[in-house]
Amino acid sequence: MTPRIVLAGGNGFIGRLLVKSFVAGNYEVVILTRSPAPGETAIRQVRWDGRTLGDWAGELEGAHALINLAGRSVNCRYNARNRREILESRVQSTKVLGDAIALSRRPPQVWLNASTATIYKHTFDRQMDEATGEIGATPEAKDEFSIEVARAWEETLYKAPTPATRKVALRTAMVFAAGKGGVYRTLRGLTRWGLGGTIAGGRQFISWIHEADFCRSVEWLIHRDDFSGPVNVASPNPIPQREMMRIIRRECGVPFGLPATRGMLEVAAFVHRTEAELILKSRRVVPSRLLAEGFQFRFPRMEDAVREIEDRL
Repeated sequence: MTPRIVLAGGNGFIGRLLVKSFVAGNYEVVILTRSPAPGETAIRQVRWDGRTLGDWAGELEGAHALINLAGRSVNCRYNARNRREILESRVQSTKVLGDAIALSRRPPQVWLNASTATIYKHTFDRQMDEATGEIGATPEAKDEFSIEVARAWEETLYKAPTPATRKVALRTAMVFAAGKGGVYRTLRGLTRWGLGGTIAGGRQFISWIHEADFCRSVEWLIHRDDFSGPVNVASPNPIPQREMMRIIRRECGVPFGLPATRGMLEVAAFVHRTEAELILKSRRVVPSRLLAEGFQFRFPRMEDAVREIEDRL
């Protein structure tokens, strides 16, 4: 029997990567979405609102895995309304999925819920893994709200009464992918315009993962019955921002990139209606649990990851 994967919020950038991977792997894929696409034949799309129980809950019956990616984009200004929507969209969707699983006669074997590598403390000199990483906000990084969201997101997952369903929190880093709408295409565009230089000194670490390794790690976690709790989904080699941009410039054939101060970044973030924290925070996150259990990364080094993506572009 073909294993069924239910993806809540599966029409977003990360969801599309997983859907493509699962379809190629001959899984049955069902997407829970607020806006089902008409005429879609390769996968089923089922309407839900991310807040209340409904007919969609029947899709969980007998499913092999549930993956929850639902949540408003953080690529915006953190005003009061956006903060509320970012937090509520994550907590409410996680809670209602837990309620649906609790009511299932044949609940999913595993529930992978999105989280974020941003949950760890801003740091330059210390690697953050699942066992020893410190969780907390840092005024320098302006990440208090992001930490609040991450904590509430994971607490809602763990509180859900689902004793027959294994639960994993995916503390995912930036996913580098060739498709439009992702962080790599943004960085590539800035680089090609000559703006791919050092930002605010460039010491801050960037945690990242190649799209192939992201999809492979998610599938690997689905089939590892001994894995539960938080898992860092990131390359084992986070690198400083200045080194990341040097690699992207080289692979794009751009000889220089204008640097930007912290103040310049703050102004640019305001103009583009986003937050400087997304670039200023130093995320030195490593996937200790994946490595300890033998997961093999195809693209552990950013040089190879960027080269592979550029070969396709």
